[in-house]
Amino acid sequence: MTAISDTRELIIDAIQDRKGHSITVVDLDKIPGASARCFIIAEGNSPTQIGAIASHLEDRLREDAGMKTFNSDGRNSSEWVVMDYGDVWVHIFMPETRRRYNLEELWNDAVITDIPDLD
Repeated sequence: MTAISDTRELIIDAIQDRKGHSITVVDLDKIPGASARCFIIAEGNSPTQIGAIASHLEDRLREDAGMKTFNSDGRNSSEWVVMDYGDVWVHIFMPETRRRYNLEELWNDAVITDIPDLD
């Protein structure tokens, strides 16, 4: 497994730990000019849950992989939190906000993989 694959798996696991769902991996590796190699997009059911997912993700990556976010935004509103881990950006949305911004459509030339929900 490559380092980016390990990071992706750890992120997906951390999101699922806090019952995040509708996880999608957008592989931007072959897209010229993309800001990252990968987006991981997920949903929470409430602003509180989105905040909990983001906090848990930050803790897990720091503890398990020694990684810190380069930057994050959206924690005040918790309708959309974005976390920059360099090659991988994590977007955690409320469902209606995700539909509004539709990042998957914006990057529709990327390889898009939906991760099955655990429940």
